[in-house]
Amino acid sequence: MNAPRAWLIWTIGVLAYLVAVAQRTSFGVSGLEATERFHASAAAISFFTVLQLLVYAGLQIPVGLLVDRFGSRAMIASGAVLMGLGQLQLAYADAVTAGVLGRVLVGAGDAMTFVSVIRLVPIWFAPARVPLVTQLTGMSGQLGQLISVVPFALVLHSAGWNTAFLALSSLSALAVVLVLALLRDVPPGHPPRESAQGLRATGVTLARAWRQPGTRLGLWCHFTVQFSGNVFAMSWGYPFLVSAQGLNPATVSALMGLFVVTSILVGPLFGTFVARHPMRRSAMVLLITAATALAWAAVLLLPSRAPLWLLAVLVVALAIGGPGSMIGFDFARTFNPSHRIGTATGIVNVGGFVAALLTIYLVGLILDLLHTGGFSGGELYGLPSFRIALSVQFLFLLVGTVLILMTRRKVRRQMAAQGVHVPPLLVSLANQRRRRVELRRERLAKQRSSTP
Repeated sequence: MNAPRAWLIWTIGVLAYLVAVAQRTSFGVSGLEATERFHASAAAISFFTVLQLLVYAGLQIPVGLLVDRFGSRAMIASGAVLMGLGQLQLAYADAVTAGVLGRVLVGAGDAMTFVSVIRLVPIWFAPARVPLVTQLTGMSGQLGQLISVVPFALVLHSAGWNTAFLALSSLSALAVVLVLALLRDVPPGHPPRESAQGLRATGVTLARAWRQPGTRLGLWCHFTVQFSGNVFAMSWGYPFLVSAQGLNPATVSALMGLFVVTSILVGPLFGTFVARHPMRRSAMVLLITAATALAWAAVLLLPSRAPLWLLAVLVVALAIGGPGSMIGFDFARTFNPSHRIGTATGIVNVGGFVAALLTIYLVGLILDLLHTGGFSGGELYGLPSFRIALSVQFLFLLVGTVLILMTRRKVRRQMAAQGVHVPPLLVSLANQRRRRVELRRERLAKQRSSTP
């Protein structure tokens, strides 16, 4: 292993992940066009993303098991092929059924990518670097959303549906070539992967990863802080900002760009925090959850449209959730041995996407019910209807917070049995403050003693 080679391998993996994120989020930008192209209702349009996420979430655990067996290179390349085929299918689809099939392929390919890229990090980098490189991975991948927000949206509005989705399909073809040519699973001299396990041994690996409380804590952290940003970026953010808040597409694209930039800037900060304060990872997750809830409450409780600055605050709060959710993968890494990191990472990655697909579907269902019942006054994506529909997110934030607190107790009991005690946050802060005061006093005393 050498540093330049490790960074090259990581770069190829991140490029593949970046392309996957662009494929994943492209439909959120084209929601209004899809409504017209397929002559579909809000629930039908939400079903595109819901089924895509359902496939993604459902494949996470199988993918985690497969990447532990076959390696990252094969899984990333296979995922890129599936996503390319899915976008090719969607480019020529003119009916809901055909369009949904394309998104299913995209979801399946996307499912193979992130877990496989994350598995490369602890193999190619020293343990002290892993938290930061993990955050850099998530941060760099978010540039893919910038591709869907800016160039893809421009091509979609200027050249049309077919050209835009064909362009995305070609990106996946490029990713396949780069991965097969340059990416390698392990450094030279690294022990080879274990031979293929039988079905029973695979089940044992999965059961042990699930029984580890640290894995479940990572799952619920991911569940709680990631879903709201996905709901916004992948499905309902664009219609909400354009139709309900009355913003023009250029302003919406700028806000979506702010979403991506915020994720990029915040990621390294979280990576540094996790490396320096590993005992306070769950506290950071709870703080992000509170910020998300407050931002949505501020926007949805206003009697009229929100000012642009408040919408920008909402976008920043939601963007922070993406890097925040990466803390869940750090729990999977630190509480599981290396041979089942892929499996544990797959379990964690289920959380946020299950919450997102449920929320996306419920929002679409509520919008349709309000429209059918006459509440929306004939406006499917009106502000009053969106206020009610988007409020379903508070239920998921509450459930996730409760589950984090419950699972954290089990993790801390396990750590205490191993001799590691985590003091309450306030006590820890008070101890740190006391140590800083004592250090200042010692410095002053030394200065006085050295003064003639």
